[in-house]
Amino acid sequence: MPETSSPPIPRPSSSRPIMAGVVTALVGFTSSFAVVLTGLAAVGATHAQAASGLLALCLTMGIACIVLAWRYRMPITAAWSTPGAALLAASGSIERGWPAAVGAFLIVAGLILLTALVPQLGSLIAAIPPSIAQAMLAGVLLPLCLAPIVGLGKNPWGVVPVVLTWLVFARLAPRWAVPLAFLTATVVIVVGIVTGGPSTGAGTGTGAGAVLDPISLLPHVELTMPTFTVGALVGIALPLFIVTMASQNVPGVAVMRSFGYAVPWRPAMLVTGIGSALGAPAGGHAINLAAISAALAAAPDAEPDPKRRWIAGVSTGVSYLVLGGCSAAFAALVVLAPVAVIPAVAGLALFGAFGSAVQQAIDDPGERTPAVVTFLVAASGMAFWGVSAAFWALLAGLLVRGVLHLGRR
Repeated sequence: MPETSSPPIPRPSSSRPIMAGVVTALVGFTSSFAVVLTGLAAVGATHAQAASGLLALCLTMGIACIVLAWRYRMPITAAWSTPGAALLAASGSIERGWPAAVGAFLIVAGLILLTALVPQLGSLIAAIPPSIAQAMLAGVLLPLCLAPIVGLGKNPWGVVPVVLTWLVFARLAPRWAVPLAFLTATVVIVVGIVTGGPSTGAGTGTGAGAVLDPISLLPHVELTMPTFTVGALVGIALPLFIVTMASQNVPGVAVMRSFGYAVPWRPAMLVTGIGSALGAPAGGHAINLAAISAALAAAPDAEPDPKRRWIAGVSTGVSYLVLGGCSAAFAALVVLAPVAVIPAVAGLALFGAFGSAVQQAIDDPGERTPAVVTFLVAASGMAFWGVSAAFWALLAGLLVRGVLHLGRR
């Protein structure tokens, strides 16, 4: 009898991890791009400079995702520092303005690179009690998280639909709660433009019904010559570096480890540090390892076979590159938004980070008092000698902790 050949084994489809990567990028982008634009504008960026910063972040994140996932065959994903953007929003204007902020971004990039090259620097960051670092972050986030509540009084017709959408989908599909709240905000903005509704309070002063130059909707890079100042170094660069490491890179490694992946620390810091350095002159504040969104590409839902989930990491990077092409259009939405709508979306996006930071800050009863002091100083927003409250919060928390622990083992 003639031999019968066995049917060929079908090759596994890549559609599932590819879609997981697309979802990872969409959720990461739409959940927090408003926070990024708010932070950049707060430290002096113009509309064009903030849009350039958003583009730079998307491009550097996308390339970092592709390089790390492809090289190490892991679903390693990069993200912008959302807590860092919130820190910028809380810091406000600084001496020497936007060029000084860009100088601070470059210093952060250099510190990230040093973390890869000098292990002792990472040990120094690890020596900061987590309760103090998380309390500082919680204090920075508090004013932003109050925006949806304050917005209900300023513009109930615009903010109520956004909050209700978030609440409904926080129950039904938590992953999509903030992106769908942003979609509702987009509808509110479009309705405001069509009807000529009230002008904006989003910080840009343009307002609903305003007309933007169509050229401004095209992605563009606007480079800034950095200026290095002591105030920006102490008030922005150091707190931004600490927040990025403590709230993004370290948790990002832990999330990946929970799915069985050992992230190569030094290469990851080199790639994100170089990416941050390249993006800084264009307005990007920092990129890092993804933390919360990392699970979307690394979990079994992305792909049952752990050895093929790296495809989701590459897909995430490609998706970020595509979203970068739309960065100017997203920035335009912020300009055209009615009063309080975009701050409400940004505040909702930070609820999870705020809750996590508060929990970690007060979890240890022995560290609670220093953490409370740190939180209150950071939340006060008080700046002295051109140095933001975030730095003074760290200093106050460490001082109180040192006094309370003096003589104790």
